[in-house]
Amino acid sequence: MRYLGNKESIRAEIEKLLDSKQLLRQGYSFFDAFCGSGSVADYLKSYYDIIINDNLTWSVTYTRGRVCAPNCTFQRLGFDPFAYLNKNKQTMHGFMYQNYAPTKSERMYFTPENAGRIDYFRYQIEQWKQAGQLTEDEYCFLLASLIESVSDVSNTAGVYGAFLKKWDARAVKEISFHPVDFCNTPVRTIQTYNTKIETVIEQVDCDILYLDPPYTQNQYGTQYHLLETLVLDDHPAISTVTGSRSTAPMRSDWSKAYKANILFDRVLAKTRAKYIILSYNNDGFMSKEYIEAAMKRYGKPETYVCKKIPYKRYQNWKSQKGKKHFEYLFFVEKRDMDKVVYESPLNYIGSKAKVVPDLIQYRPKGYTTFIDAFGGGFNVGINMPAARTVYNDVNYLVTSLIRSFRDYDTYEYLLYVRRMIKKFGLEKANADAYIRARDSYNSRPVKKRDPRLLFTILLYGFQQQIRFNSQHDFNNPVGMRWFNDRVLEKMISFSRQIKEGNFEFYSKNYKALHARITPGTFAYFDPPYQLTTGAYNDGKRGFEGWSETQEAELFAFLDQLHGAGIPFMLSYVIEHKGRVNQNLLRWIKRGHYRVIRLGEILGISGSRRKEVLIVNY
Repeated sequence: MRYLGNKESIRAEIEKLLDSKQLLRQGYSFFDAFCGSGSVADYLKSYYDIIINDNLTWSVTYTRGRVCAPNCTFQRLGFDPFAYLNKNKQTMHGFMYQNYAPTKSERMYFTPENAGRIDYFRYQIEQWKQAGQLTEDEYCFLLASLIESVSDVSNTAGVYGAFLKKWDARAVKEISFHPVDFCNTPVRTIQTYNTKIETVIEQVDCDILYLDPPYTQNQYGTQYHLLETLVLDDHPAISTVTGSRSTAPMRSDWSKAYKANILFDRVLAKTRAKYIILSYNNDGFMSKEYIEAAMKRYGKPETYVCKKIPYKRYQNWKSQKGKKHFEYLFFVEKRDMDKVVYESPLNYIGSKAKVVPDLIQYRPKGYTTFIDAFGGGFNVGINMPAARTVYNDVNYLVTSLIRSFRDYDTYEYLLYVRRMIKKFGLEKANADAYIRARDSYNSRPVKKRDPRLLFTILLYGFQQQIRFNSQHDFNNPVGMRWFNDRVLEKMISFSRQIKEGNFEFYSKNYKALHARITPGTFAYFDPPYQLTTGAYNDGKRGFEGWSETQEAELFAFLDQLHGAGIPFMLSYVIEHKGRVNQNLLRWIKRGHYRVIRLGEILGISGSRRKEVLIVNY
């Protein structure tokens, strides 16, 4: 049958990719999560136990019919159903005849004669099923064959969103009931799901996950409504023009910009599969860059593959000079979820994103609460395993910004950012537009400033840094960066993680957290470094600075935690550019604390610093 996005042309490439990874193994399970017309599942069924899913009932039925066709013997029925249905000339004036032929309606999907035959075929198949004369596989095989036969005489351009106003030559042919095409290899086992993949992904136990989601605004429920009605046989209320049933239950958020990105992140995070394959098109909502960033976050980067496959596509005179079209085939081996590191979408000075695995490795055992006392961009707290995590930063504007990723729906947040970019004309290095947006943010009372607008502005600021003046106005100058797809991926994955965890947010001096540091707490401190103070916390911008006095107070506070038996970790710098922090060394020696050297760390401005972890356990 004619099917949008059919993968017949690339299924050999999928097989070749799986073979190159030595994954063509019997005993593995293959989950075709958007099975569509079943071309991939049917092609690979000789290698795997097959699991299929689709939001559309007809797609699941059609795919199961193709996959299971070699298993169908019709022993209960006792005769060849194809010969039987083609031999007689019975018709019925049922739902198809009344609604999709120019009989009681003006719709021209089928000739009256063919519509009457379709009603008869559907009725007879159901009668056999109700009488117990068909197995479930045989039932699906006959329905799949009916769909295929209907496709051969439909008066459409290939989909069922509308009918042609004149009879196509093939539509006036007499319908013949014939078997659906299938690969003649018996399938060992098959499981079926009929739902949205994002709602069931956590339940499906599989080895290989294959994703072939919609990539344009085309809603398959709209384009194939007639087939859904044919399979369900439920005589629904229909629209007056196209005859479509209600498509609301069949609508897919994968056909919406940003929602596709959000759902892709969720599926990658939640799947039990060890290997993930994605078919996607360069016309799709998700960019190659976004897909790569997401797959490398949840997968082992060294296993990542992206293969570009050119293909021919119908082009009219308007699109002949357009961009070339490619089908991408992506692959990655998923990493264990406890090895996944989330990155803050904020490009924060002193970010610990690159050393998070070290911090996790050296954490103590047995704690339930984690306190990130100088939370900043929250790269540490978002990743540190804990039943409860406390975020704190003395800069309440930063705290509000981090909390906004939890409090706002991610899709609505992204739409807001897109509106603000369009409203102010924000783009890379456009100083005028940037200043207009920055002035708009600063013109509002401090307590009423929208953190989403702050996030939008800082994406276009110098090195995307966070900097305020003494009046707490954002004053970072314009930069050469923008809201690119790698930032988008960070924001989506970070936002999902922060929504799913148990996080508390505060904006206090770290000493005010003392009452919350109780037995079972692990406290982490990442203060400004005495030798490398950043502009945003130098004490000249309306927030607390960092001097030897503040440093001594922190050391005393940590000594108190040590005396109370609370494990702590301090990220700090002992030496930088030839200078050595002697006060730090004396404090370490006096407390008999352990120093873990992390080596040289590259900062966001290109500077290097030799960081250490100081722990009391």
